[in-house]
Amino acid sequence: MEFRQLQYTLQIAAEKNFSRAAEKLHIAQPSLSQQLSKLEKELGVLLFQRNTSTVELTHAGASFVEKAKKIVDAVEQLRQEMDDISQLRKGKVVVGSMPITGSHLLPHVLPVFKKAHPDIEIVLVEDSSMNLEKKTASGDTDLSLLSLPLVEPTLSYVPIGEEWIDLAVPPGHPLALRKNGDQPQPVHMEELKDEPFVVLKKGQGFRKLTMDLCHQAGFEPHVVFESTNMETLQSLVATGMGVTLVPRFIARAASSEFVPALLPLAEPTPSRTLAIAYRNGRYLSKAAEAFIDTFRETVKQLSQE
Repeated sequence: MEFRQLQYTLQIAAEKNFSRAAEKLHIAQPSLSQQLSKLEKELGVLLFQRNTSTVELTHAGASFVEKAKKIVDAVEQLRQEMDDISQLRKGKVVVGSMPITGSHLLPHVLPVFKKAHPDIEIVLVEDSSMNLEKKTASGDTDLSLLSLPLVEPTLSYVPIGEEWIDLAVPPGHPLALRKNGDQPQPVHMEELKDEPFVVLKKGQGFRKLTMDLCHQAGFEPHVVFESTNMETLQSLVATGMGVTLVPRFIARAASSEFVPALLPLAEPTPSRTLAIAYRNGRYLSKAAEAFIDTFRETVKQLSQE
């Protein structure tokens, strides 16, 4: 059994298609099929069921892929550790990110990191918080930007900053018209019990935080619309469909077409802790540590601003 055969098998399992897998591996499809057949003959089991349209793992194949992932990941970690020991400047960090949070924070982080570490490649994987936890636990990402608390018990994390939570309401809403001088008056969560809510769909970490804050205030929110996109929710609020909670880093800019009114919540002001998560026991390369440090410092500066 050759190491490249493990890599080939994992790519076929990921793509469920020989042509796409061969393209990603930069080899000819006949060569890929030949290597897989050679491996299956050596093992004495069929790893994939092939038909004209799909490629599916067999029971033996699923077991093989699970073990092969651990082997390939261990080799990659060993390579990273040896690179660090030999003080090589080049490297790669696979970073998972929640799409909307990442779209607001990464443009601040990546240019700073690339300027300091021009030879380190950053590969971005965007997904829901639930899927990112799974991908981080399985080694598909080195690091992932998530919010606490984490569900996956095999993950460790480094806190990188606290983000306040604001309330978004339609412009002209009675709550938006209440003022303490020139400033909007803080809103108590209990005041929202009769309001229609637009919220993120299940699987998004911020949805759970929103529901928890409503429950702690003693009511079940009346959800009138769900979306996977926080930008969509803010636009819907601006057009009068309901209210929602918004992390401050991703609050809609005033230059956008549909802008809700953003109000502070009353003390104790709710917040969420952003963190960089990684798998327990996973070796963190110097490149990964440098990325965490850059992210933490950038969030600190944004919070001060």
